[in-house]
Amino acid sequence: MQKAEAKSNKDMVVLGIERIDDYAKIFAGKRVGLITNQTGVDHNLKSSVDLLRTKVQLQAVFVPEHGLFGAATAGDDVKNDKYEGIEVRSLYGDTKRPTKDMLADIDVLAFDIQDVGTRHYTYVSTMAYAMEACAKEGKKFIVFDRPNPLGGNYEGPTLKNGFESFIGLYNVPLRHGLTVGEYARFINKEYQIGADLAVIPMKNWTREMLFEKTGLPWIATSPNIPTETSAFCYAATGIVGDMNISVGIGTTKPFEYVGAPWLDKMDFAAKLNSLQMPGVIFRPIAFMPNYGMYAGELCQGVQMHITDKRSFQPAHVGAQMVRILMKDYPQKDLFPKRSSDGFKIDIALGESSLRYAEIPLEDIFNRWDRENTYFAEKVQPYLLYPLK
Repeated sequence: MQKAEAKSNKDMVVLGIERIDDYAKIFAGKRVGLITNQTGVDHNLKSSVDLLRTKVQLQAVFVPEHGLFGAATAGDDVKNDKYEGIEVRSLYGDTKRPTKDMLADIDVLAFDIQDVGTRHYTYVSTMAYAMEACAKEGKKFIVFDRPNPLGGNYEGPTLKNGFESFIGLYNVPLRHGLTVGEYARFINKEYQIGADLAVIPMKNWTREMLFEKTGLPWIATSPNIPTETSAFCYAATGIVGDMNISVGIGTTKPFEYVGAPWLDKMDFAAKLNSLQMPGVIFRPIAFMPNYGMYAGELCQGVQMHITDKRSFQPAHVGAQMVRILMKDYPQKDLFPKRSSDGFKIDIALGESSLRYAEIPLEDIFNRWDRENTYFAEKVQPYLLYPLK
């Protein structure tokens, strides 16, 4: 039994933050800032803030959307604060970029946050803005690497020029397949950020490894991504949530439920199941959100049950949902506009193709495949981990 346990410990994923002693020279004599939140923990759930403060001169903590503890609602400003006597500086409020004054008392800015593997999420944008600020101010930038919970596969459309926003700044696929460290390496060179960048890599993570195989504890990355399954569902239904459709926000199953008060749940489930999409089954349900879209109203819809995460294709599933809803409910106003130009769904998707019913899904999917092949070749020099 002891030998088996020893082998298991040897093979377990070791996070970048857990390798700080191996990279102590980077931090020696330096004043350090850390961008992190509730997901910044080690195997034993000890926070990265508490780990770092015992080993380096930690000057300040910087926090993204949702704050240090992941409690702030999506889109809400995060205020400056203190944690155990350490100053907490917000990167989601008056400014989304570290200012010159915010960086004045640090030499090295580090990043340790768990991403969800889907492009339309703000944490990697926070990282990108911080890299730009560090390049401008001559500060070193360090990424403590963490797994991509969806594995290393690429899927869905590459973001097109003109659709950039804080939930997607760069031309990467919807399911981008990169760790945060690889993402940082890619954008630093390809988008000429020019940061003095170093990535502290993981040990024992491989590209086919889903989060459940890492041995790591899952911490809710944001209020509506409570489980690793939520992250997979978000990759599929996140774009649907930018329609006038509830995706279960305000229920116990965010991004697993999809519905509306006027939807025919039996018909919707039957049509989705008839497509026989790999790795997923749809169950007709009724649900009532406590907040969010259709709060307090009885919604009819489906619950998405992922049966095989390896074969599941979330971007394809989300696209099929959009097209079924468009075909069956042409009288409904399905696509809300942004406060500025364009439609919300286009910003999340990274293009506008799904809203045009005359473009066959088969043509769209074939193009996405070509884009993914091109991206896989382009990103190859920046990858840190093998396929096996």
